[in-house]
Amino acid sequence: MKPDATVVLDGYTYFECPRWHDGRVWVSDFYTFEVLSARPDGSDVRVEATVPQQPSGLGWLPDGRLLVVSMRDHTILRREEDGSLVVHADLSEHVSAHLNDMLVDDRGRAYVGNFGFDLMNQGTPATASVIRVDPDGSSTVVATDLWFPNGMALTPDGELLVDETLANRISVFAIDDAGDLGERRDWATFGDLPDMTDMASVMGGIRLAPDGCAIDTDGSLWVADALGGRIAHVVAGQGVVDQLDFGSGVFACGLGGEDGRTLFVCAAPDFDEHARKVARDGKLLAVQLPATT
Repeated sequence: MKPDATVVLDGYTYFECPRWHDGRVWVSDFYTFEVLSARPDGSDVRVEATVPQQPSGLGWLPDGRLLVVSMRDHTILRREEDGSLVVHADLSEHVSAHLNDMLVDDRGRAYVGNFGFDLMNQGTPATASVIRVDPDGSSTVVATDLWFPNGMALTPDGELLVDETLANRISVFAIDDAGDLGERRDWATFGDLPDMTDMASVMGGIRLAPDGCAIDTDGSLWVADALGGRIAHVVAGQGVVDQLDFGSGVFACGLGGEDGRTLFVCAAPDFDEHARKVARDGKLLAVQLPATT
């Protein structure tokens, strides 16, 4: 169905990673290099951090300090109480392409994905890893051989969902007490694994490209389809049970609002870095979802 969406923020480049925190919606704008927050109606916009090497995933330590992915220099930054940014973790030894989305759990453990190859210049597709960053800044590779690990979520029973954007699937991992991941399993699949010879072949084989996502209270997942202009509502064992069609590119979503039923959606015409850098077409939208029963 076509949603009744309102515009929260517009005139930006390319939003990613919407998060609800302390009564405000937070979001990264890739090409202004800013982390922003605002009230849910879009008022009182604040620049929370400036990340010259391009911000992406957001999360918070248990003591309230912000963590933000700095994509191009492969670091996780931490905002101190005085507002300064320091390096929380340097992940350069683990990755060679851009860092990307991040999930921070209630213990302060951050799970971070990365591109795996030069997406924006049509590089040869390659698998990538998920890295766990512990609260002390130490890092460990906890999953490998994933096709563009992207948005992540924790299920109600404590397993980690990872959207594999190029693989037509959402994967799931058990998490042990130390934060290590078990074997990869399919949580939802949308088609066969595409031919990974080159990006043209990949694009021709993708049926749903899961990007940023948000877990609902019933354990279902709202997933941005990076190639389909829609937010898919996905249930384990059933696949796509409904969808919100936007008629434009949508690349991430997050649940928030005072009642937890506002779906914040990051929209832009496309994800092409070269086009988004010079335009101001990025928007943050809001859709009110029905109350859960």
